Amino acid sequence: MNILLLGSGGREHALAWKMVKSHHCDDLFIAPGNAGTSQFGTNLPIEVTDFEAIKKACIEYKIQMLVVGPEEPLVKGIYDFIRQDAQLRHITVVGPSAEAAQLEGSKAYSKKFMQRHGIPTAAYAEFTSDNLEEGKAYIRHHPLPVVLKADGLAAGKGVVIAATHEEALQVFEEMIVHRQFGEASSKVVIEAFLQGIEVSVFVLTDGQDYQIIGHAKDYKRIGEGDTGLNTGGMGCVSPVPFMDAFFMQKVEERIIRPTVQGLSKEQLDYHGFIFFGLMNVNGEPFVIEYNCRMGDPETEVVMPRLQTDIVSLFAAMDNGTLVDTNIVFDERSCAAVMAVSGGYPGSYLKNFLISGLETLETDGSAMVFHAGTREEDNEVLTNGGRVLAVTAYGNTIAEAVAKSKAVLENIRFEGIYYRKDIGYEFN
Repeated sequence: MNILLLGSGGREHALAWKMVKSHHCDDLFIAPGNAGTSQFGTNLPIEVTDFEAIKKACIEYKIQMLVVGPEEPLVKGIYDFIRQDAQLRHITVVGPSAEAAQLEGSKAYSKKFMQRHGIPTAAYAEFTSDNLEEGKAYIRHHPLPVVLKADGLAAGKGVVIAATHEEALQVFEEMIVHRQFGEASSKVVIEAFLQGIEVSVFVLTDGQDYQIIGHAKDYKRIGEGDTGLNTGGMGCVSPVPFMDAFFMQKVEERIIRPTVQGLSKEQLDYHGFIFFGLMNVNGEPFVIEYNCRMGDPETEVVMPRLQTDIVSLFAAMDNGTLVDTNIVFDERSCAAVMAVSGGYPGSYLKNFLISGLETLETDGSAMVFHAGTREEDNEVLTNGGRVLAVTAYGNTIAEAVAKSKAVLENIRFEGIYYRKDIGYEFN
């Protein structure tokens, strides 16, 4: 079948790499893609939220499956757009409806969903400009630290953990009064801080059944030792040593199963990935957030470890046989180390030449997934804050990380920076 993949990051490069391995994939198109995705299919100069241009491409290239990488087109209703169009409704869409995507699109929506279905999460309250003073009073009496979240999509930047009441009040006002994140922060969710280790679990679901396709731990801080500003992710490891069968049984029984049952009970149209952002609090899992798509850079370690044909899984999701599929994992560890532009996550420059990509070994033990890159005159240039991830296999996490770093030593662009301590606690 012909498949259209929406997105342009490392997640999409990893999905493209995985999908073209399937005998079900005839031609792959990526919109808009990056310099890496062009190795596996045809990049189309289409923005992920330009639904009319997506429709035109679906008709022109006889698309039979649409895989949605980022969250924005899902929250804006790409699933519903395809389903409601007579020329497109035959297309299998990997992604939830706009209503179901509110699990990611609105922190308040997801918190209420978790409350209704008894899913463990931090205590919270929500506020808008209508009850601003009430919110300030709530903050003044809240135990520290306190977590403030912009309700809507804020490109991964709408969460602040405030160490003092003064800082929390300032952030609260910035978000609501000064609209720091635009409409996304017109409502703010304030919640209790959970002390623990953050991990992620990924499932594919048809809204009735599900399959767990992997788990991972990512490293969000820019600095080594988990210091400095938050980023979109500086690296990732999988499998996570402490996420053993006992812990995963708790995750499945208390979180995954009630979530999917909740989707079914509330008749939410959900055919796609659920990314469970969890906190391991002394061995007990709590939900920090839902995402309605795969993570980045988590996809760059989950897809290499997943040995099951991903397009077959998408087809099973579509035809109601997902429950019967067999999920097989590579037993090796996998690590991804992200190389970023100088200055990231603050301001940074683009369009620097990337060299050394051609030196990558071809034995399959390591691969480069492009994130913020573009092609010009047969050269690869930087085109974002997070530029590329090197993913490698190893018998241990330490071995996989060492392999990734060895490859990165041969890759150069002006201002290149990467953390050398990814997976440090598992060495």
